[in-house]
Amino acid sequence: MKLLVVAPNWIGDAMLAQPLLARLRERRAGARIEVVAPEWTAPVFRRMPEVAEVLEVPFRHGELALGARLRLARRLRARRYAEAYVLPNSFKSALVPFLAGIPRRVGFRGEARLGLLNVRHHLDAAALPLMAERYAQLAERPGAPLQRPLPRVAIEADQANLLITVSRLGLDRSRPVVALCPGAEFGPAKRWPARHFAALARRLAARGNTVWLIGSAAERALGEEIAQLAAGEALNLCGRTDLAGAIDLLSVARCVVTNDSGLMHVAAALGRPLVAIYGSSSPDHTPPLAAHARIVWLRAECSPCFARECPLGHLRCLNDLTPERVLAEIDTALAAGRAGERA
Repeated sequence: MKLLVVAPNWIGDAMLAQPLLARLRERRAGARIEVVAPEWTAPVFRRMPEVAEVLEVPFRHGELALGARLRLARRLRARRYAEAYVLPNSFKSALVPFLAGIPRRVGFRGEARLGLLNVRHHLDAAALPLMAERYAQLAERPGAPLQRPLPRVAIEADQANLLITVSRLGLDRSRPVVALCPGAEFGPAKRWPARHFAALARRLAARGNTVWLIGSAAERALGEEIAQLAAGEALNLCGRTDLAGAIDLLSVARCVVTNDSGLMHVAAALGRPLVAIYGSSSPDHTPPLAAHARIVWLRAECSPCFARECPLGHLRCLNDLTPERVLAEIDTALAAGRAGERA
């Protein structure tokens, strides 16, 4: 039996889909689970033990690309899937499994998908506040309650790729590593200020840590700003690795400090002690799925606004969050990690 999962378009959402994959593997004994995903999220699915194969889609986020979707549908038809699980809520995402003739097509109602999906769930947002819960609900019968707790989120580092990446970048691992992930693709209202990251990097270095700044090529300039403000106490690795390399570097960090971003969910799945910083978004919807993650959120009266940029112009939800507060949370996260190892 072959199952197809149509993946979300964001790295964080891709990580939150793993409980669904784990539940499908539990309930479809012996089934082969394959994922169709955009190239920028494909690396995280390749690190999930539930996934047998990842097929990269040839179109960009938001693009209809009808011809490319037709070609993909023909390719998928030949693979003879029994079921498809469509995680994005768009018409476009449901179109390909329909055109591929997959007999059972599962997803949530919405965006004119009535004829494209034949197993349709109604989303009760109050009953399923977490994105991971909403994805996992698709493994149940429509109307049936979600089985809790959710399966654990966990991905695997590639030790060979880690050694290659460390060697290529000439990284020094003689001191403990703390990884800072200063980016957030959604927008500036989710990014802790560069000056705060830099101040934190200086304090961490003074304690004997090596500080790595990890992110995408789009965050290279931000990483450089932080490195300069930190007076050389932080190494800017933003854009110097692909996502697979970033995953492997995060796997060796003694602690990860990150905005609400895709790399936050990656660090959680790697089991790293984690401090997650929230501003315009809310941990009530997309928290890191890790037992020892520390969430830092001021709960300002204007937060969460879920805006890309601060609509009031002050970004107080993040500006008022001090490096000292985050440093204290790092100490707590490390202590919890040590206690977990002893247990």
